[in-house]
Amino acid sequence: MRELLASGFGEVAEPASESETNAPQTAGISAGRVVGPVATMAVTNKPPAQGEKVPEAQRQGELQRALDSLEQTAEQLNQQAKTADPTAKDILQATAQLVCDGAVRSRVSQLINDSGATAEQAVWDAFSEVVIRFDSAGGKLAERACDVRDIRARVVARLEGRELAGIPTSDKPFILVARDLAPADAAQIDPKTCLGLVLGECGPTSHTAILARALGIPAVMNSGYAELHDGQRVLIDGSTGDLVVEPTDEQAEGARTAPETSASVDFSGPGATADGIPITLAANIGWPQDVPVALANNAEGSGLFRTEFCFLNRSDAPGVSEQEAQYAQVLRGFEDKKVVIRTLDAGSDKPLPFVTIPGEENPALGVRGYRTSWRSPQILEDQLRAIANAAAQTGNSPWVMAPMIATVEEADEFAKLARSYGLKTVGVMVETPAAALCADELFEVVDFVSIGTNDLTQYTMAADRHSGELAHLGTPWQPAVLKLIAMIGKAGSRTGKSVGVCGEAASDPLLAGVLVGLGVTSLSMAPQAIGRVGTALAKYSLESCRKAAQLALATSAPDAAKAAAEIALQA
Repeated sequence: MRELLASGFGEVAEPASESETNAPQTAGISAGRVVGPVATMAVTNKPPAQGEKVPEAQRQGELQRALDSLEQTAEQLNQQAKTADPTAKDILQATAQLVCDGAVRSRVSQLINDSGATAEQAVWDAFSEVVIRFDSAGGKLAERACDVRDIRARVVARLEGRELAGIPTSDKPFILVARDLAPADAAQIDPKTCLGLVLGECGPTSHTAILARALGIPAVMNSGYAELHDGQRVLIDGSTGDLVVEPTDEQAEGARTAPETSASVDFSGPGATADGIPITLAANIGWPQDVPVALANNAEGSGLFRTEFCFLNRSDAPGVSEQEAQYAQVLRGFEDKKVVIRTLDAGSDKPLPFVTIPGEENPALGVRGYRTSWRSPQILEDQLRAIANAAAQTGNSPWVMAPMIATVEEADEFAKLARSYGLKTVGVMVETPAAALCADELFEVVDFVSIGTNDLTQYTMAADRHSGELAHLGTPWQPAVLKLIAMIGKAGSRTGKSVGVCGEAASDPLLAGVLVGLGVTSLSMAPQAIGRVGTALAKYSLESCRKAAQLALATSAPDAAKAAAEIALQA
């Protein structure tokens, strides 16, 4: 099952308790500062009314009604995916597949045939059982539980012949307030009218957050979201997590009151600081169809080509020729531009039946990323062979890197294997504190590193990256995380080798300046963020970036680090 987009089903819940209202949990989700009127999502996830048992003679017809509704809901999501932004397309298709999950269908059938449940009640109960299991599992599965809630609501609403309330429509800009957004809702956000987002349950690395950054929409997580009401004027700052109700003119000074347009982002590339220091600005992509979008946003290539799309939703690994064709399509699309291909990053929130261990108690710390090759070495070798074949076929020589590296020994082993297939530029992802602490030694065996800030932050702070409750810990502005990045940057500078960032931190224009000051030479992000980051970097000198980095490192809290960096970069 592919990764899903959101950890909730768009709704406004019951008002928070007094203690929650007095001290809401807050976090910045997507950078930007805007002010505008609130528009709330309506509550739509309601259980069906209890009905009488369906007579045995009518149960087959009732089951067919339930199955038809499941099929129609899946088809609606697939149709929506066809016109969705590439960032959301894959997620909508994965959600559609979850609607038609075989185990759920079997349970629906059992509830109708054995218990005489109505189609509405059977669907509700079957998906509710999945919700309970996912919620109990915690972590990423708990996030997916909210997607299941949304699916449940959509299928039942279809059975009852009613429409679900979606994203509010308005001809004037508004700030959307919701518990969180399900895939089908998030994909409907129109950046021409949606100024910003206030979400009740959303971590900075959730898929809703990633989509918001891709669209350039400022967003904050605030557990007191349910106290807001339609028409209220609010100010949000997606960098700091601040939310101000009915701000004064002084407080709102400088905040946008209209959505950002392409005319307000004047960037055509390539990336560079104000004093001409080149900084590669590349795109994170998930499959070949993302290449035109990246190029349209002036990407200088791809700093992260995720190859999982070849492996997901199947019972066995794809063959060499199948992979080769997909990789060649990307390499050919970028022509002579840099493409960094990450080998299979299975495990944790991306389980694969033919690679990962089912039921791992703590999959985020288990057999994932490069570690899966210990159990299935042929899968990695086939992938490297396919990449090498695609390079020979297109004449575009990619960089290749392994995810989830913890030791120099692992890095050396991967580098030797990749080079044995003729791949010349080999690197590793730095996502663990262990790898960061050994950066000097890593550069002795690899040609480059790319920092995955999402996981590096998660492992450094011992805070689940998908937990809204821990969002204040899960920010790359944490001084401990910045210090690890500084170590990696210094090691890269000493050796003259490339240090990239391909985590979502790269899409924050302010943090991008700090990363450059810490020694990062390449930034890769959602394509739509490239213009904003490029425009910001063009205003920063390398000296101001270094000053901002040093000031941020000298602080003891993420908010202080941000504030110090902002002063240095805007001086």
